[in-house]
Amino acid sequence: MAETYDTQALPPSTPSASLISTTLLIYALYGVAAIAGLVSSGFPLIAPFFGVLGIVAIIIAYVKRSETAGTWLASHYRWLIRTFWFSMLWALLGWLVLITLGLILIGIPIAFGIWIAATVWVIYRVVRGYMLFKESKAIPGM
Repeated sequence: MAETYDTQALPPSTPSASLISTTLLIYALYGVAAIAGLVSSGFPLIAPFFGVLGIVAIIIAYVKRSETAGTWLASHYRWLIRTFWFSMLWALLGWLVLITLGLILIGIPIAFGIWIAATVWVIYRVVRGYMLFKESKAIPGM
């Protein structure tokens, strides 16, 4: 008979220093990618992380994610990965609105509104995640 353990009752393990450094690198890449997308065009017309830095960061996050199991960093990796994919979703939604409703001109301000909201949301998530990371805390609800 196989024994089952309640993983919530087990104390979280301490992540290695290299994993903490890698997480800091991902936050830095996300921050630079979001700011670069914002500065280059005033706001990102594609997902804020869709540049080279964002793609490198998401690849690192997926590669290192399994090493974070059982640590407070696991919630940060889920947070970072979800931030990337939801930013992509919102950017694509903005493009879809622009393409479908752009001909009647109502789509242009709606698409710009979606992109601006997505940019603000991404910056919020990167800052909030980093602040919790800096305090060595897991992200609540992740």
